[in-house]
Amino acid sequence: MIVALIIACEVGFWVLLALGLAARYLLKWRRTSVVLLLCEPLLELVLFTVTAIDLKNGAEPGWEHGLAALYIGFTVAYGHYTIRWLDGHAAHRLAGGPPPPKPPRYGMARARHEGRLWLRTVLAAAVACALLQAAVWYVGDGDTSSLRSFQWTALRAAGIHGLIALTYTIWPKRDPNPGSALPTRDPEHVPDLLVGGTGKDEKQVR
Repeated sequence: MIVALIIACEVGFWVLLALGLAARYLLKWRRTSVVLLLCEPLLELVLFTVTAIDLKNGAEPGWEHGLAALYIGFTVAYGHYTIRWLDGHAAHRLAGGPPPPKPPRYGMARARHEGRLWLRTVLAAAVACALLQAAVWYVGDGDTSSLRSFQWTALRAAGIHGLIALTYTIWPKRDPNPGSALPTRDPEHVPDLLVGGTGKDEKQVR
């Protein structure tokens, strides 16, 4: 049941995101799009609640509970980042906005970009480990080996990502054509078109 719910939450994430972007840029329903996007965290809340109830009802802690914790951690860390990235592309494709800036590819700018992504992975691992530790304490004297193994999985993922990000600082990639490339910005610095500011239609209503 937990695995099926994880799949349903993942599908629900993309469905809500697609509906939110369509409402914002195709139907011009700004407030509706904001409501749809604000429903995204409810998916993680439902998954967390069902997982806790499953353990409370005496289910043996297994890999599916660990997978649920990893999924929640990932969506907490990368969910909004993904929404902002797709929002920039939707604004460009559907509303005639400027093309979203590409992430930097060379030098220390690329290293800083990779470092920020790694910090998100650290956040994802921290959330997952915290949820798994809470489950360990909740289970008490039961078999929690699978939960512990997923904690190490989260820590290893953060460590491996950290080593990869560090290589961009130690061996920064050089631009083969310096001065010819246009300046780039990190996608995290793209204005949040979907949930920020006040639309013209809202100003007219007021």
